[in-house]
Amino acid sequence: MAGGSTDSGRQAAEVVVIGAGLSGVAAVIALRRAGIGDIVVLEKSGRLGGTWRDSTYPGCGCDVPSMLYEYSFAPHAWSRCFADRSEILDYLRTTAATHGADTAIRYDTEVLSSRWEPDAHRWNLRTTSGTYTARAVIVATGPWHQPRYPDIPGLGTFPGTAFHSARWNHDADLTGRRVAVVGTGASTVQFLPEIQPEAAVVDVFQSTPNWVLPKPDYSLSPDIHRFLGQHPAARRALRGLHHRTQEAIGVPLRHPRLLGPLEAVARLHLRTSVPDRALRRALTPHYRIGTRRLITSDTYYPALTRPNVRLHPTRVTAVAGPHIIGADGTRTRADIIVLATGYHIGDIPLADHLYGTNGTTLARTWADNRRAYLGTSVSGYPNLFLLLGPNLLTGTTAVPTVLEAQLRYITTALTHLRTSGCAALDVRPEAEEAHQQALHEALRTTVYNTAGGSGYYFGLPGVNTFCWPWSTARLVKRLHAFDPDVYTWTVPLPAQAGPERDSLPTCPPGRLP
Repeated sequence: MAGGSTDSGRQAAEVVVIGAGLSGVAAVIALRRAGIGDIVVLEKSGRLGGTWRDSTYPGCGCDVPSMLYEYSFAPHAWSRCFADRSEILDYLRTTAATHGADTAIRYDTEVLSSRWEPDAHRWNLRTTSGTYTARAVIVATGPWHQPRYPDIPGLGTFPGTAFHSARWNHDADLTGRRVAVVGTGASTVQFLPEIQPEAAVVDVFQSTPNWVLPKPDYSLSPDIHRFLGQHPAARRALRGLHHRTQEAIGVPLRHPRLLGPLEAVARLHLRTSVPDRALRRALTPHYRIGTRRLITSDTYYPALTRPNVRLHPTRVTAVAGPHIIGADGTRTRADIIVLATGYHIGDIPLADHLYGTNGTTLARTWADNRRAYLGTSVSGYPNLFLLLGPNLLTGTTAVPTVLEAQLRYITTALTHLRTSGCAALDVRPEAEEAHQQALHEALRTTVYNTAGGSGYYFGLPGVNTFCWPWSTARLVKRLHAFDPDVYTWTVPLPAQAGPERDSLPTCPPGRLP
């Protein structure tokens, strides 16, 4: 049974997974399929779902085709080509229940600290529900976890209601109200068309315009699913078409000389959606497409043309009483402020409280460069694995594809650990460094690194901590080939010297026995 008690009252497990979102659910299923059943998932909320549980803003949905946003082992009859948040959340809950992953979850259990104990070769996790020990820890908190709140003078004294779009205040009635939206990223693109018909006035403050591509959304009727169910090859072909389309978009992002046709599509989309020339000029980016997160929508531009919506192409510099003040002198009155200012992309909430071999926190280790070997292992943190860690995603790759590739890698590593007789594995610093150098050298020629060292992809100033610079196929291939020689392997010492010591398996550093 997972999560047994030790004599000291601590809960013990072979693997502790932190987080019960898309990543955490997939981790439990993958581990059990690999024969690792002693698993505990620690979830600080009272429900599973991760970002799909927390992000409840109107219009929230997936920006990659639904058929790519599913586990390969759990195909789903999606109602639309691009699923909304509620359908994705239902899919996660149903999949977790069907595969029994929900039985491993300990809800309302927040991890306060996680510390590697070198003598015991185990992780010690202090939580709000007691202490857990584990041979290995998988961090599955996801890159879209912590909302980014802007530092706007006077915001704290705003007399109306203000909230972040990632923590939508459903008690705030927008009907007939004056709403100010700060930011025009992916969330605004989704919720603006939903709130525009309700509000009296919507003032949208845009510091930087985004490239917006058409979104070929369409309903998937029961008749279509009946046909796809009767002809599995047709479903595979449709899913393959979506995958190839996403990959085709990714090619010019890696080779910017090929960006012209993609930018032409985006410009045509803007021209056909926005008749007003002045508004089109304000919405036209002056940087290459792909420098920032790709956005797709067929409803955002039309919403901006409605009489009750005003676009202000300026950043917000202050809030004075009920007034929002822009850098260009714009001054508007608002009853409600929606902060659509994104997330601290890639930040691990536990980083300040996760201690490695020398007692250093992950946050300090990552102070200058957030790094991990293949986005999964960090040197100095044995038996620790990150899901969707640094530099594993792109503007086009579907998250489940990355997750499943990573989990094949992690389960292979843990299986090696089990069968070798070793107590711990830790990625070699030189292997981590070589990977970092190759990765950032490859990123240098992509469009992702043309934002002047800032923006969505840059978790640290001047350091792209988000993007994988090669194809998805290369990512999957690299994660499929687990190499034990890039790790050091630690042999457990016996409790006391004696004849039994000679019977211990040998596990010399750097090589698997």
